[in-house]
Amino acid sequence: MPTLRRQVAAVTAVLALSVTAGAVGGPAFADQREDKKEATATGYGGAVSTVDLDASAAALEVLREGGNAADAAVAAAATLGVTEAYSAGIGGGGYFVFYDARTGEVETIDGRETAPAGMPPDAFINAATGKPYPFAELVSSGVSVGVPGTLATWERALERWGHRDLEDVLEPAIEVAEEGFVVDDTFRQQTLDNKARFSAYTSTRDLFLPGGDAPAVGSVFRNPDLAETYRLIARKGTGAFYGGQLAEDMADTVQSPPKDPAWVPPETNPPTSIPAFPGYLTTEDLADYRTIDQEPTHVEYRGYDVYGMAPSSSGGTTVGEALNILETFNLEEMRQPDGTNPGALHHYLEASALAFADRGKYVGDPAFVDVPTGDLTDPLFGKERSCGIDPATAAVKPVAAGDVSDYDGVCPVAPAAAADGTDTENISTTNLTVADQWGNVVEYTLTIEQTGGSGIVVPGRGFLLNNELTDFSYDSANPEDPNRVEAGKRPRSSMSPTIILKDDKPFLALGSPGGSTIITTVLQTILNRVDLGMSVSEALAAPRAAQRNTANVTAEPEFITAYGSQLAPYGHKLVPAGDAFSSAAEIGAATAIEFGRHGRMTAAAEPVRRGGGSALVVWPDR
Repeated sequence: MPTLRRQVAAVTAVLALSVTAGAVGGPAFADQREDKKEATATGYGGAVSTVDLDASAAALEVLREGGNAADAAVAAAATLGVTEAYSAGIGGGGYFVFYDARTGEVETIDGRETAPAGMPPDAFINAATGKPYPFAELVSSGVSVGVPGTLATWERALERWGHRDLEDVLEPAIEVAEEGFVVDDTFRQQTLDNKARFSAYTSTRDLFLPGGDAPAVGSVFRNPDLAETYRLIARKGTGAFYGGQLAEDMADTVQSPPKDPAWVPPETNPPTSIPAFPGYLTTEDLADYRTIDQEPTHVEYRGYDVYGMAPSSSGGTTVGEALNILETFNLEEMRQPDGTNPGALHHYLEASALAFADRGKYVGDPAFVDVPTGDLTDPLFGKERSCGIDPATAAVKPVAAGDVSDYDGVCPVAPAAAADGTDTENISTTNLTVADQWGNVVEYTLTIEQTGGSGIVVPGRGFLLNNELTDFSYDSANPEDPNRVEAGKRPRSSMSPTIILKDDKPFLALGSPGGSTIITTVLQTILNRVDLGMSVSEALAAPRAAQRNTANVTAEPEFITAYGSQLAPYGHKLVPAGDAFSSAAEIGAATAIEFGRHGRMTAAAEPVRRGGGSALVVWPDR
């Protein structure tokens, strides 16, 4: 009997053929698919939510065959490396959060990329001008590539918690890479958005721009090189990635990017320039890479225990601090007679700004910086920071950071100096949420940073390399900046995989992509669910806004339409997140699972953003 994964692949292939051939009834057939994308699924025995049907189906297959949440999460992540190649893959890194039902503990793995050992602190500086190279030039280059941590994260997660080995859980992804997946509008548009830089590198052009154009919507995209790379790793283990010929290929690609010497910059405004700077990655860097097991961050919020990712991620501390600030206010009492709650949204935006000020001042890689994680997540510190919120008026931004060396929860407080530096985290990345029949839960955020990463495919290997090192504050002149460039260091991240417990049992697991808006997306979703009374599906679907300690509030068009006039009296200036006709107008693409009574699970994915996500359960409610 064919597996669920094969059933999905078979139906997908037929659908793609009918669409590309213009056959009558293709869309109708899609509507009849039992396995089509659904944003919400409720049932028992395990659940999964990702942005992609193939990835969700891969995880569900593993769950149905007796694998646990860790096994299924790795299977989904590997599949996303095929179908969401511009957001994640083995050329990147991420953070893995696990709730262990046996022990009742939340544990984490830091699989963030590291700067190569030979990378100098002025790697991004133009010696002729003394100023940083333009960001657009650095992104599409070898100098932006950090040592990948994703594959090591999969190995460590399976070692600590899994029932299956890496060879088993890679099987669905190998199948998708070999047989292909149907190109949707998002994949084609993201390819077109990157066409100029993808065309500059021969290996990337050959894979993602066949015939010089992005794959057509409805066509089947195959990646046999990645299938073979996965097979190699399945046979020989992660040592085949962090050593041997594959490691040599990655190092050579970074040190000598495969730029087409005949490439001509397209006519764009501003002009496109890709100098293809060589990077510093070596085979020794790959051989020396290690993930880090670490304790999660923890705060209590309205009777819930909220666990997040500790530094090098800033997600856990920043979400946690903002929740501690909001804890001091009764947001429900601010609700208007018509049911709206602009007061709660005002407080959410102000709490975000305060927490982001402290993020910039204090958070970096704890192996290099003394990060005051305990202070930033201390409810007393949050109470004192809440003094900075005027219930009626938005503060002038940027606001200053608080002083973690001297606080007692009493107003007023003298602010510390604000940190400088520019946040360059991109909106890409992907997230997945998985739970199994035993009650284990995984929240996993993984990335290659920019949409399309560095834009460089390792020749013959089928995957893109990351550009994570541009997450450093490379343009900062402040020697005290905790996120400055240093060899061997993990750049600060905003990834915020979060697991929330109620009475020591899982209540909600959630996370999102979106660069620094990951933090605000997770925070706003918690606000929507816990304070504003939305269901988990409604909380994910609701329009979003992000205040990251800047003069303007970045917001989705729907948020501006719904709340712009209500927030204007507070002094908030809402500006669109991006072109209304592009994916940049969307903030995040979250996934979540909520846990009910008697083992009932509600998996929730985006209904619209990024073309909509895929939520599945092992035994659906009928």
